[in-house]
Amino acid sequence: QVQLVESGGGLVQAGGSLRLSCVASGSIFSILTMGWYRQAPGNQRDLVARIVHSGTTYYTDSLKGRFTISKDNAKNAVYLQLNSLKPEDTAVYYCNFFLKRTKTSGPTDYWGQGTQVTVSS
Repeated sequence: QVQLVESGGGLVQAGGSLRLSCVASGSIFSILTMGWYRQAPGNQRDLVARIVHSGTTYYTDSLKGRFTISKDNAKNAVYLQLNSLKPEDTAVYYCNFFLKRTKTSGPTDYWGQGTQVTVSS
């Protein structure tokens, strides 16, 4: 089994920063992509940022310049640095790993439990 454990959410004032972490444990052969999504109340879960095995990153256009995704392959970890936070960034943030558990298995999505980020005005 694979488990993703997130940490780093919390309450912050507008303009502040947070750093989210997500670490995967269990039987993992290779990680193809790591990503962060967020879901505000009443909204769908949307992609925030994604980083592939090579290190190439992708960001939702509206968040470029404020959020930075990074990873540590040795730790099976992905991070999201959130700067210049705004009240509209308030949401539950979920990490996502698209990975293979064995050499011959197909890739599968795994999700973290979510971490709440609340930005006060």
